[in-house]
Amino acid sequence: MSVSREKKQSLIQDFGQSQGDTGSVEIQVAILTTRIANLTDHLRVHKKDVSTRRGLLKLVARRAKLLKYLKRTENQRYVALIQRLGLRG
Repeated sequence: MSVSREKKQSLIQDFGQSQGDTGSVEIQVAILTTRIANLTDHLRVHKKDVSTRRGLLKLVARRAKLLKYLKRTENQRYVALIQRLGLRG
């Protein structure tokens, strides 16, 4: 369940730090969050799809590592990103 090109471009524009920024932590976390939401919807329908579940867990772990890095290095950006994406309850 990949993210469409248009959706990815809109995420890059929304979360990018500057023009041409495509790899900042905020963009990576936003794209991963979208992919995680897509896979979660897929798994609600296909409960026995074990390979997708494994891929989902890998994406969640990658997002957690990026968020941990951001929290450690720049806490203000971390808090803003968490609020903007609606993560962590």
